[in-house]
Amino acid sequence: LEFLESVEIQTAINHQNARFPVQLVLRPQVDELHDYRGYAGRLESGILKVGDKVKVYPYHLTTTITAIEVGNQSVEEAFAPQSAVLHIADDIDISRGDLIAQEDEWLKTGQDIEALICWMDEKPMSVGSRYTLQHNSKLVTTIVKEIRYRLDVNSLAKEENPTKAELNEVVEVLLKTSAPLTYDSYQNIRENGAAILIDETSFVTVG
Repeated sequence: LEFLESVEIQTAINHQNARFPVQLVLRPQVDELHDYRGYAGRLESGILKVGDKVKVYPYHLTTTITAIEVGNQSVEEAFAPQSAVLHIADDIDISRGDLIAQEDEWLKTGQDIEALICWMDEKPMSVGSRYTLQHNSKLVTTIVKEIRYRLDVNSLAKEENPTKAELNEVVEVLLKTSAPLTYDSYQNIRENGAAILIDETSFVTVG
């Protein structure tokens, strides 16, 4: 109890590594905004400025930010955790769930995902189980390819190759997703390194 009352809680926001998951593509169907195309979302970490060179994932295409809007006002920069609308110089086919980051960074992109999961469903998870994975604004179908170990939360010992994960157990798994994800390690950028698993039938968050 003494430790819990005195431990320093880390609340600092990462303003070094920009991560902007696209939530919505704005294309107003009105004559006065005929050429308007904005990408709306929340800046999960970092700072983006007008004129910045950025990369669009998972396509690894580069472009330049030409304008930024925050609260319907044009601004020169946006910073986490602001919601913003970005405008870019090139006509790139960007969709909900895509990610915009700084050009000089190289993010992990793939369909084979190693994850540490806390299981929260009474129905056990086993190899071959299918779920919906939500990573920021991106939704993909995923299959459990392998359960590598179960973590004993008391001793931190690893039980290798368990057959399933039960309620409240912590396991490391290998997931195969139906589309590529762009992500960071949870230790480096928590906002882009976390996801949830959703039951495809009940839509309940299970992990």
